[in-house]
Amino acid sequence: MFEWFVGLRYLRAKHKQGFISLISLISVAGITVGVIALIVVLAVYSGFTNGLRDQILGVNSHIIVQQMGGKINNYDLVRDRILTVKDVTGASPYLYAQTLLSSASGGNGVVLRGMDPATAENVVGLSRQMLEGSIHDLTSNDNPRVPNIILGKHLAGDLRVSVGDKVRLISPSGPLTPMGVIPKIKTCTVSGIFETGMFEYDSSLAYMSISNVQHFLGIGDVVHGIEVTVKNKELNRADQVGERIVKKIGIGFIAKDWMMMNRNLFAAFKLEKIGMFICMALIILVAALNIISALVMVVMEKSKDIAILKSMGAASTSIMKIFFIQGLVIGLTGTILGVGGGLGLCELLSRYQFIELPSNVYPMTTLPIKVLPADVTIVAVSSIVITLLATLYPSWKASTVHPAEVLS
Repeated sequence: MFEWFVGLRYLRAKHKQGFISLISLISVAGITVGVIALIVVLAVYSGFTNGLRDQILGVNSHIIVQQMGGKINNYDLVRDRILTVKDVTGASPYLYAQTLLSSASGGNGVVLRGMDPATAENVVGLSRQMLEGSIHDLTSNDNPRVPNIILGKHLAGDLRVSVGDKVRLISPSGPLTPMGVIPKIKTCTVSGIFETGMFEYDSSLAYMSISNVQHFLGIGDVVHGIEVTVKNKELNRADQVGERIVKKIGIGFIAKDWMMMNRNLFAAFKLEKIGMFICMALIILVAALNIISALVMVVMEKSKDIAILKSMGAASTSIMKIFFIQGLVIGLTGTILGVGGGLGLCELLSRYQFIELPSNVYPMTTLPIKVLPADVTIVAVSSIVITLLATLYPSWKASTVHPAEVLS
């Protein structure tokens, strides 16, 4: 109690040199700004990671099952077996091909995906992303010679087409003739337009029914793989569900989960988050250096007080505690203000979303915010630890004052 009384009294007392008090205030402000910056930056990175994950899972499935070395022939049987695996909520076959799509206004390269609307509704999030039309329109066309096709919003904009317009699907891998390879051309009707929020998908992705893609590619009744979804609580353990699927359907198959397919992307996000944490922590370190200089000057100013306290029987450890308490109070004050300011700023950014992002550069249109309790705890603890380490030298310096030298 003695150390707390003296330490807090020194903080409240007016110093002979007002510069010392100013440095203390600057130290508190520096810690506050550093903590706010850290919390907001980490929240933005967490928001980007979660938002990107949601965008990816909104277009792609949680697990993709493929047959090694070829296409899947008996895909209905394989799909039925997959549905019996624990934690699997849906399965749907798919096809894909790189083709060209043209209209009266121009052409564009696209990734054509064949899907089964009857089974894909609970597997692919396309039904929730439709701006016009429905995925079931892919199989509702009365004219099989002019199949329906669903385009991304930006792809439809580039081709300047809308629902009901005709487009031409062109495949370079056509039949071989004496004149060379003749590309396949198929006229299609635009039956729907979707928007995922990710420019690379909305500008290069098109959907057709599996049967129409099979006929267009001339590959027979086969698929490239089966898309699988799992329960939401098992998303982070999708790799384990994939292992159970492979055991169920037998050898010759592989299962790729969403984490494996996007491993490099999320690893880059994690590395950038760590790097940004280190950079922002330097702000707190600068504030800690201010604490060192402020406490050293307080020790010089209070050297006579320290000498008197030692003459009265105060131990060197008690003197160290007095100045350690001053640094602790400065650090705690800055950290508490920083945590409150950071959480408040994150709430404002999350609620009002007044910072907009270009959709052709980022996968989301507004600045994403996701505050993780673990991140806030790490920031607060790191701030306090750094400030406490900064008080060690001034506290030790105060404990080495010799009363005889100062009072003589």
